[in-house]
Amino acid sequence: MNVKKLLVSGLAAAIFSAGVASAEEVKIGIAAEPYPPFASLDSSGNWVGWEIDVINAVCAAAELDCVITPVAWDGIIPSLTGQQIDAIMASMSITEERLKTIDFSDPYYNTPAVIVADKSMDIEATPESLAGKIIGIQASTIHQAYAQEYFKDSELRVYQTQDEANQDLFAGRIDATQADSIAMADFVNSDAGACCEIKGAVKDDPAILGRGVGAGVRKGQDDLVAALNKGIAAILADGTHEKITSNYFSASIY
Repeated sequence: MNVKKLLVSGLAAAIFSAGVASAEEVKIGIAAEPYPPFASLDSSGNWVGWEIDVINAVCAAAELDCVITPVAWDGIIPSLTGQQIDAIMASMSITEERLKTIDFSDPYYNTPAVIVADKSMDIEATPESLAGKIIGIQASTIHQAYAQEYFKDSELRVYQTQDEANQDLFAGRIDATQADSIAMADFVNSDAGACCEIKGAVKDDPAILGRGVGAGVRKGQDDLVAALNKGIAAILADGTHEKITSNYFSASIY
């Protein structure tokens, strides 16, 4: 799986006395659906991308023996609560709604949500401008929740993956899509997204859009949260996060 594995030290074993056993692997759930540039399969079938590199770095800094475990996005939280995986690191925003079910680590990135549409369309990222337009959104995401709240005068078309929404946008079957700014920057800079451009960021609503992206963990796994927070803090402090980011993006995403 192209994931660097480190044996958990005796110190980590003490840390995990109430949670994950030191001899066990920590299964890090990611979305099975490709989400470039965060996570996607290369030609050899290995998971690669910015978030994969961050997972590796966080686990190394936290002295965790992590294994990347792909799970269908719409079932990723049930997989966590059902103990098929131990944590979620799949661009999952920290929201009040999700905090009712699971806990989160500290954020490891934070970017705005944007509207993308054909270059020829004179629209803005506002409910008024998008009234009457068809907006494609990915199911079970903060973007679906936001669109349902703010774009009530638009027609919402829900897709299982963002890639499907992007394909329909390229084909002209929808007028716009809302998604993460970094993922959409990657799309519009590709041949598949040459038709389109980012029209702007939507008005922020932390209650829906969250307060950044963190690692989701089952409630009660405080020791795992502490270990992940240790790893996140370490890569932010020593420049590793910035170095990884510079390999993919031209600006900071934290």
